[in-house]
Amino acid sequence: MTRMLKGTQRPLAETYQLALLDLDGVVYRGKNPVEYAAASIRAAEQAGMTIEYTTNNSSRFQSVVAEQLRGFDLDVEPWQVITSSVVAARMVAKAVPAGARVMVLGAEHLHDQVRRNGLTIVDGPEDKPDAVIQGWYPDMTWQMMANVSFAVEAGATYFVTNRDLTIPRELGIAPGCGSMIQAVINATGIEPVASAGKPESYMYDEARELNAAGGNDLVPKEASIAIGDRLDTDIEAGNRGGYDSLAVLTGVTNPTELLLAPVHLRPTFVSKDLRDLNVAHPEPIETGENRWQCAGAEAWLDAEELKVNDPTDINALRAALCLMWQYADNGHDASQVALPDWAL
Repeated sequence: MTRMLKGTQRPLAETYQLALLDLDGVVYRGKNPVEYAAASIRAAEQAGMTIEYTTNNSSRFQSVVAEQLRGFDLDVEPWQVITSSVVAARMVAKAVPAGARVMVLGAEHLHDQVRRNGLTIVDGPEDKPDAVIQGWYPDMTWQMMANVSFAVEAGATYFVTNRDLTIPRELGIAPGCGSMIQAVINATGIEPVASAGKPESYMYDEARELNAAGGNDLVPKEASIAIGDRLDTDIEAGNRGGYDSLAVLTGVTNPTELLLAPVHLRPTFVSKDLRDLNVAHPEPIETGENRWQCAGAEAWLDAEELKVNDPTDINALRAALCLMWQYADNGHDASQVALPDWAL
């Protein structure tokens, strides 16, 4: 199935009621704010859009993240921050009886969320837990992972917060939650029954439910938009769950990755940054064989070279994306096409 970019008649902040916004690479980079992000979010809220912040991070309390965002002059309440610990605890609570025994490997935030959902935390496999939930925890030991393995082998249902194999740290890239999970899988031969983090769509579904918990109506999927900088987490989660999505170029994703994206990683919209939350998005149009246009910007194939009339124009990239996706879906090898040097 070919998936092309869409267009809107109104700004995204007016077209969609709820934004499911990733954090790192979208709103901030570590301790520093992303350019234009806070002002764009405030403008979207003034237009009537509700913002929820979604993150695979399972170790930081919602209040801590909210305080950081308030430092960027954003009006954020802790309930608006949806971490993988929040989602994982709710996921387990729905799968086991009330008060069930749960063994937890993770930071205090995960323990807190498990208690909040009416579950009983036990210390180890000898307590015969009904379920095990494993999250990212920098102080975990071999014995902790061994205890998870013992409990899973004994029949405890195995849940995890996310399966990110790596995590960026100050000194470089380090093993993430998924790497620690893989150690348990290697020991037991048992896969987790569910993961709370993206690219699964549980996080977006739970975010909508949590937004409705305060007395609001449940926002339908078609009125919600997933926004992120990673195709293989944020955007894939949206596609798996049936959500429209916006990929921004302020983090991991770059034009080349987008141009070569397979169907399951393609977003609904693309923008340089969050300023495009507050503008309408022109729809790319096919104007000839291997030729697309978007708001006056053009992209075409010349032999096996992709050409655009303006490599500084986001609309040229939008036209190029539709051209390249169509080219790949028609059975051609898009990786052999020479690409422009983008200067977005």
